[in-house]
Amino acid sequence: SCGLRQGELLGLRWEDVELDNARLSVAGALQRVGGRLVLVEPKTRRSRRTLPLTAGAVAALRAQRQRQLEDRLRAGARWKQSADDLVWTTPTGAALDGVELTRTFQRLLAAAGLPRMRFHDLRHGCASLLIAQGCDLRLVMEILGHSTITLTADTYAHVSEALLDTARTALDRALPAHHSGGHQ
Repeated sequence: SCGLRQGELLGLRWEDVELDNARLSVAGALQRVGGRLVLVEPKTRRSRRTLPLTAGAVAALRAQRQRQLEDRLRAGARWKQSADDLVWTTPTGAALDGVELTRTFQRLLAAAGLPRMRFHDLRHGCASLLIAQGCDLRLVMEILGHSTITLTADTYAHVSEALLDTARTALDRALPAHHSGGHQ
C-alpha cells in the first residue's frame, strides 16, 4: 500500500517505522553487492521520503513485529543480530533476499489462484489505485519517489486515460447543459 520498490521494502528498518503515527520513512534499500546483502542509499534523492501508512499496513507491521519477536525467541543463539534491525528477516534474523521474496510471492499467487505477476507490479498497482481514487499526479510522484512528474505521467498514462469518463461526468455535473435554442 506504500508503492515501495522491493529493495526499499527489504531495507526497511524498525527505526524507520512509526506505527503510532502511521508513517514510515524510506531511508535505504537492500541490495546484493559483491555477493552480500547490504543496505545502500535510496535510488535517487527523491526516493528518500516519508509515507503515510494505511490502517491495514499498520496492522500488518504490528503482526510482523510480533512474528519477528517470536522468531527471535525460537532461534535463540542462532538469531543473526543485525545492526540494521530490519523489519523483514528470515526466521533466524538474516536479511531477506529479493529473489527468495519473489519466489515466495509467486507461490502465494499460485496458491490463491491468481495469475503470475512481477513483484514490481504491486508498486504499479498502488500508483494505479491512487490515480483511480483521484489523487493528484504530483502526490503519486512523491509517494513513489519518482525523480520527475514526467516519469509518473508517462508510466501511468493508461490509468489517466481511463479516468476521462470520470472527468467528463464531473464537468457535466459542474456545467449542466442548458438547451435554450442558442449557441453554447
